[in-house]
Amino acid sequence: MADEIKPPDSPSPSPSPNPEQSPRGRGPGRGRRGRPAPESGGGHDGQELTEKVVFINRSAKVVKGGRRFNFSALVVVGDKRGKVGVGLGKAGEVADAIRKGGEMARTQMVPVSLKDATIPHEVFSHYCGAKVLLRPASPGTGIIAGKTVRAVLESAGVKDVLSKSMGSKNAANVVKATLTALLSLRLREEIYRGRGIEIKRVPAPKPPTALPEPPQAPPLAS
Repeated sequence: MADEIKPPDSPSPSPSPNPEQSPRGRGPGRGRRGRPAPESGGGHDGQELTEKVVFINRSAKVVKGGRRFNFSALVVVGDKRGKVGVGLGKAGEVADAIRKGGEMARTQMVPVSLKDATIPHEVFSHYCGAKVLLRPASPGTGIIAGKTVRAVLESAGVKDVLSKSMGSKNAANVVKATLTALLSLRLREEIYRGRGIEIKRVPAPKPPTALPEPPQAPPLAS
């Protein structure tokens, strides 16, 4: 009786990799040096927010064995509909400093008074050594400002404005001076309401009507 031929042993299936575990033993959602992956820009109360990094500063502390660096990021967040906030984040890494600054700016968002695409009136503000002057402009003018003042005005939703930055050029002071200037803006309705005065509505002019024909003189008798 012929010996039965046995099929070769099939190789054992290799264990499936765990999708939640990244290589080198890092946890889920971890990037380089164990930092969390950057979050995508989300909305505040269902609104799309714009986040702009105005300035990044690096400081060094001399310790035993070398230097220890620290970073601070000045971030401006706004919805371009009349709300803007400023935050200063500090961390040992640039990404973490930007993330902290954005979170702080979202929690400190304040409403500002705007008139269409510009500001209702001229305003001058100062913070420490920084001085900022804002003037309303006609439609189509654009934002005439430097990069620091422009970041705050664009995030607030201003499209036509004239500005002048004087005094200190420190980015943190200029941003706070611009924010103080926007917070001091008031619409005409708010001023009248605070004084208890009603706004007089001027009626629209009526279209001209045809003048009646003058009466004709009777013909002279011959």
